Amino acid sequence: MHHLTNLALPLAAAAVLGSIARAQDTIGFGPYFSLGPTQSWIREATTTLVLPEVPSPQEERLALWPGMGTSGGDLIQALAVSFADPAANCGASAGQWCTWASTLQGEQLGGQQVPASPGDELEMKYVYNDSTGEYDQSVAINGQVVSTLSTSSGNAEGWGTAVECQVDACTGTVAPHEYTSTTIILNEADSSFGDTLALNEATSSGLTTSDGGKTWTVDTISIQQHTFNI
Repeated sequence: MHHLTNLALPLAAAAVLGSIARAQDTIGFGPYFSLGPTQSWIREATTTLVLPEVPSPQEERLALWPGMGTSGGDLIQALAVSFADPAANCGASAGQWCTWASTLQGEQLGGQQVPASPGDELEMKYVYNDSTGEYDQSVAINGQVVSTLSTSSGNAEGWGTAVECQVDACTGTVAPHEYTSTTIILNEADSSFGDTLALNEATSSGLTTSDGGKTWTVDTISIQQHTFNI
């Protein structure tokens, strides 16, 4: 993964390398909120994705995710995915999402895939584990942990949200949605981390730090409606 002025392009590049698609599939990216790279590294990141309605019709396939690009070239990315056949992928019903903990590490690694409904609050949490040198990842639906994954991925350098279309979903419309209660904790203070913020078709309540740049918080990230035409 290349170090660029903001993390949006590295995240996208990493996703294009594999994500949840085959290399020959059509892939596109829409709105984002992006931070990084930091002069330190990210020890912990937590956010809550409030799921919107799935695209109508449900085509194959549309993913919402908050991701961290790492020094090891990985993309840590808990996923919420709308599939054309959600039942075949996670036992979900029509109109539901599939969600799970996931890391792109050459191949897509993943925890348990479970159904989630519009309006559900998905807490997606990544924590560096000093004893193992891995990032422990969890996804909770309305407070209940449903999927976990731990990967040795180096150190996370940036964090950002993504709206990713693949295959037939690249002509569909994605509903507006929000990330709430976002907290990013760096290993050491980086007072310039906020200067790396990049927004595309997104707004936020503001990125703040109260401890000189080690802990950064955003109350609300609002992602606008987006129509793909790829």
